[in-house]
Amino acid sequence: MTWPDEIEDSVNELPLVGQTWVLTGTLEQLNRSEAKALLESLGAKVAGSVSKKTSCVVAGKDAGSKLTNAHALGITVIDEAEFLTRFKDDTTQPVK
Repeated sequence: MTWPDEIEDSVNELPLVGQTWVLTGTLEQLNRSEAKALLESLGAKVAGSVSKKTSCVVAGKDAGSKLTNAHALGITVIDEAEFLTRFKDDTTQPVK
């Protein structure tokens, strides 16, 4: 039997595998734990700070220094509405 290989193959098919995402600001429709769980279920790593390795930042209301850092590093920033459109209803699309 090759159960571990099958599990590994399904993990590698997740759309955000290998990406690091950061949440910042106040999200209105999801709380931070829900947003983090959604990202992790799609294969993303969720970090607490922005770095050159960050793939995307989800910016809620009153986002602060993380948003500023993301812009300075040229990292893709999306708002909560776009995040939910892309991922909430299983319409997964990788970040470009």
